[in-house]
Amino acid sequence: MNPRAGVLIATGALVAGTVTVLPASAEPRPEPTPRPIAPLVWSGCATKAYPKLECATLKVPLNHDDPAGRTVTLALSRIAHTAKESQGPLLVNPGGPGGSGRTMAGFVAASLPAAVAAQYDVIGFDPRGVGRSEPALDCRPGHFAPVRPDSVPTGAEDERAGVERARAFADACGAKYADVLPYIDTVSTARDMDAIRDALGASRLNYLGYSYGTYLGAVYARLYPERVRRFALDSVVNPRGVWYEDNLAQDRAFDARHKAFMAWVARQDATYRLGTDPAAVEAAWYRMRDALRRTPAGGKVGPGELEDTFLPGGYYNGYWPKLAEAFSAYVNDGDAAPLTAAYAKLAAADASSDNGYSVYTSVQCRDAAWPRDWGVWRKDNWDVHAKAPFATWNNAWYNAPCAFWPVDSLTPPDVTNDEVSPILILQATDDAATPYEGGVELHRMVRGSSLVVEQGGPNHGVTLSGNACLDGHLATYLSTGRVPRGEAGSEADAVCETLPDPEPAKTAVRRGDAATGAGGTTRGAVLHGLLGHRG
Repeated sequence: MNPRAGVLIATGALVAGTVTVLPASAEPRPEPTPRPIAPLVWSGCATKAYPKLECATLKVPLNHDDPAGRTVTLALSRIAHTAKESQGPLLVNPGGPGGSGRTMAGFVAASLPAAVAAQYDVIGFDPRGVGRSEPALDCRPGHFAPVRPDSVPTGAEDERAGVERARAFADACGAKYADVLPYIDTVSTARDMDAIRDALGASRLNYLGYSYGTYLGAVYARLYPERVRRFALDSVVNPRGVWYEDNLAQDRAFDARHKAFMAWVARQDATYRLGTDPAAVEAAWYRMRDALRRTPAGGKVGPGELEDTFLPGGYYNGYWPKLAEAFSAYVNDGDAAPLTAAYAKLAAADASSDNGYSVYTSVQCRDAAWPRDWGVWRKDNWDVHAKAPFATWNNAWYNAPCAFWPVDSLTPPDVTNDEVSPILILQATDDAATPYEGGVELHRMVRGSSLVVEQGGPNHGVTLSGNACLDGHLATYLSTGRVPRGEAGSEADAVCETLPDPEPAKTAVRRGDAATGAGGTTRGAVLHGLLGHRG
């Protein structure tokens, strides 16, 4: 998930390294003399899904301001262009921070129209600290092992235990990675992107970024506007809120999406037998949560794990039928097996990814200031929880290590940009993970950008998941560089209709299209598996 600047108090922080962060009015300072970039050596790393996938590695400076110093290794992947004329590399990023992008190259190449994909070398990469890149962070293995304490504190003792758990994670990161943490941040990753561009021999970079990847792309464009060719940013982080305020905005938005899911379940009472009143269905969900506090399902799914399981439904409504099945089975039949299966499929491998979470916290805690006074967190989260209880405290504990992070925070760059080629912004109005205002804000900040809106769109990551209108705008942009232009004074440059909500799973099975129902496609499920959840 995402996050506000808070008041810092003195802590025993490690000495932080310097990172180039340019205010909007600053003249770029001369780049340090880079070390020579060795040519990339590609070798086959085919998978069953992507038989043409190739892989390579690239060494980059740990500290880009010390190019002759220590290096880290980035893991890259490629689907090479097949057209006679190439438009160069198309770098892709699934977000996070902490998301692995190596397999995303294959997905994007397979999901774009063949004639468009053929024009590009589609390049995936594991950002510094992630996956196959080295070193790969793993601060505190088992931090999310079930069953965790209930995310909503019931008293001072519960809250103290949560604080100490968050502090323990931050302390473990500092103990294991004191020399690395000062350089796990968005600006350093953006500079890695430029090293990838250089290693590929390209004068300018094309880019498709989702979620946190939109912020990464915006930072790159601020640092290197002359090296931006075609940048498509899907589901946009609000750059004014990194990261504390953005997380509070998410809490409200996810609660709204959870209520939308409850309303959908109520409309499907014939299938799920949970009632026709959305408020009554929601009350049944919270009774299930209370019951799981007393007796976790399968010894693994307590209240926190339940929230982790249902959070993906806020990212992608294609998950709703299976989540509703699990909800119904538990409430109506006393059968916990579908719930534990949903947890294993949607939550366990995602929310508790030790590597992904370690990088997530390392980037967000370093990128921008967080409150160091826990009293600020307590007040803000109880205030939001009062109106948006679904996941506010779950998200608070997810980000709480930032209150105790062992490295000082940076000042985020102002990504206002009037020098860059036209970029394409794509945003759903009802996105919970990156609320709509973020897309509008970045559109205002980047002169010449174009905003394509999915009106009523409920999902996070809107392209390459089945909406032909959105995919058409993306394909046209990547193929020709053209962006839509709205009338003067209009907020959006183009508007696409959203897809229908999914059908109940049992109905979909009878019709023979159980993979997703009407609300998405198999591609949509694959995309959201790549994007993960929490960013």
